Amino acid sequence: MTTLTRWNPFRQMSRFDPFVDFDKFARGMGLPAFPKVFEEGLEMRMDVSEDDQAYRVRIEIPGVRKKDIDVSITGNQVSVSAEVRREKKQEKEREIYSERYVGQASRSFTLPAEVDADKAEARYDDGVLELTLPKKANGNGRRLQVD
Repeated sequence: MTTLTRWNPFRQMSRFDPFVDFDKFARGMGLPAFPKVFEEGLEMRMDVSEDDQAYRVRIEIPGVRKKDIDVSITGNQVSVSAEVRREKKQEKEREIYSERYVGQASRSFTLPAEVDADKAEARYDDGVLELTLPKKANGNGRRLQVD
């Protein structure tokens, strides 16, 4: 399980892909493109805030259907997982280009206080999952229905 970590805006820029330029060069010469071995998955970016009664969590999960999101709460630990399906097709003169990504993305975090799982709520709208997690002294686990 992971804990809350600070978002680094330069993380994406620091990833080095030496085959991107080669791929562009090969396409310009009429050669077949270099196959991509590693496909970038889904990153779940998250904001957490709190008041006296509850924690409020906003997680960006773009392009995922509601039914493919699973949220579970056990004590002060929250886990969010989603099945990701991305498909793109682009047709050019004689060449057909397609990219597909299917996989599972997940994120877990621990909150400072236990959560009342029976009163917790989850909403998914415009690619953002919003969780309202009321604080509780003692609790038991529960799965949430995403509305």
